[in-house]
Amino acid sequence: MKKHLSTLALAAGVLCVPLASQAQTEIQWWHSMTGSLNEWVNGQAKQFNDSQKDYKIVPTFKGNYDESMTTAIAAFRAGNAPHILQVFEVGTASMMAAKGAIKPVGEVMKESGVTFDPKAYVPAVAGYYTASNGQMLSFPFNSSTTIFYYNKDAFKAAGLDPNKAPSTWPEVTAAAAKLKASGHKCPYTTSWMSWVHLESFSTWHNVLFATQNNGFGGANARLAFNSPLHLRHFENLANMSKQGLFVYKGRASVAVPSFVSGECAMFTGSSGSYSDISKQAKFAYGLAPLPYYPDVAGAPQNTAIGGASLWVMAGKKPAEYKGVAEFFKFLSGPEIQSASHKSTGYLPITMAAYELTEKSGFYKQFPGTDVAVTQMIRKTTDKSRGIRLGNFVQIRTILDEETEQIWAGKKTAKEALDTAVKRGNEQLEKFQKANKS
Repeated sequence: MKKHLSTLALAAGVLCVPLASQAQTEIQWWHSMTGSLNEWVNGQAKQFNDSQKDYKIVPTFKGNYDESMTTAIAAFRAGNAPHILQVFEVGTASMMAAKGAIKPVGEVMKESGVTFDPKAYVPAVAGYYTASNGQMLSFPFNSSTTIFYYNKDAFKAAGLDPNKAPSTWPEVTAAAAKLKASGHKCPYTTSWMSWVHLESFSTWHNVLFATQNNGFGGANARLAFNSPLHLRHFENLANMSKQGLFVYKGRASVAVPSFVSGECAMFTGSSGSYSDISKQAKFAYGLAPLPYYPDVAGAPQNTAIGGASLWVMAGKKPAEYKGVAEFFKFLSGPEIQSASHKSTGYLPITMAAYELTEKSGFYKQFPGTDVAVTQMIRKTTDKSRGIRLGNFVQIRTILDEETEQIWAGKKTAKEALDTAVKRGNEQLEKFQKANKS
């Protein structure tokens, strides 16, 4: 009898093993976040994983945005793509064109039976990632925009009002001259030259960066950023560069440490840079709207979206898509969004999260942290909705190459912008031909 009972107990134990250690459905998430933002991404995954037992989000850093996109495309062809891929906004048109490689997020949510209302998201954010038929294609994640940062201590030392940021480009030039006179070797610098000074500059002034309403109207869009207004701005930047008022530090976000260290007193870049600045800056700093030219009718309008969204890759199992949908629902929660917005400087992607943050008193406690939101929640126009072009990554590289010729004194602003338009249009034509249906 004892032997019989022992056999039953052993059998019961064996049967219990699969139940006790039932594997969670793993969801692979490839991203491009570094530093404190990498910690944020890992924290988001852990928080979701701890909140339930069915799914496990596995975040993996895959290099910068360019690198992660290239790696993901290769992985898709090899049949081992991740479930979720973080793609920066300039890759949107290319992802839209890769119809067989992606599964629209609206479709994922609907098929998984998870509540999803595109109208709950900030219009300028959701609209950028939405197709002409109204279906949201990717999930807004680390959405940002361009803002102005300045060193209040440096302003005070230069005899400038530390509580009043320059609101126009002529005021930026005047402030830079005073900062230089007080001993600053880098009065003003910028990150993301194309995004700040051409893309956001265009939407902020309600002028076209490209025809066909910046690409939203069709794949036959052509570049238009060599207009008199764009030329005027780059001639001004060129003059500032010659006088040592503007110091070019490099592409993408290379310039961020120059502001954080105190080397550069004024800086234009991503609202997402707030994460590093708030944690590392050893001086008093301010956040302010992007400067504009006051004589331009319709300015300021709204700035352009930046950051990235999460794309769902095709060819996965229904149970895995269900996990993706649950994760996106979790990320959309007002409390989660508000906490992320407060710690990173990225936009709260839903209006509920923005309202919750406002009610918490955060914007009063940390003046300027609402700048990015107020620049983006305004009603957009056909010229300011955003810029969605094919081969946009290549176009940005061309813009970096050509504008660097200005700072090196090898080309005039007109020569650089005209050449960038010509070279960029070749990329648009190439994309149009490759994606003709």
